[in-house]
Amino acid sequence: MSDAPHRTSYDAALDAVRGYAHSDAVAVREALAGLDARAWTEVYAVLGGLLRSTISIMELTGRHWKLDDLVRYTDEVSAAAPPHYEFAMAEATRAWARGDQPMMRATSGRDIQGAVHMSAIGVAVLGLALWGSSGLLDVLEEFRATADALVHDPPTVT
Repeated sequence: MSDAPHRTSYDAALDAVRGYAHSDAVAVREALAGLDARAWTEVYAVLGGLLRSTISIMELTGRHWKLDDLVRYTDEVSAAAPPHYEFAMAEATRAWARGDQPMMRATSGRDIQGAVHMSAIGVAVLGLALWGSSGLLDVLEEFRATADALVHDPPTVT
């Protein structure tokens, strides 16, 4: 029996975002290593929630980013992706920047692994643009603590 702690889908998702935020290809690869088809789908769902939350926070606070910053961060962060996803992310970001939503969805919807990589990159890029590196890492740790609390001590409905 292994003494290693059980890794959850949100562990893999957060570790992938953190790896991308640090432009660390090894960390990204390790975060997603050994996932089965179900886990890839779960990680994608977690990342989708993080992406929606990040966008919602941006909208609620009125914080915005400059398009040039997003493209620059995307180029920097996606360099840690497997090469074919790095290129796909660059294409999706540029499609988004020019308002080509169908192209963006087509690029990100080709396969679940690609969708996971692209979502993790998206969370990292938006987080870096909105909060900087230390702020993004703080947000990821808060999310992990909240998710852990919900798993280990779920709220009771009365």
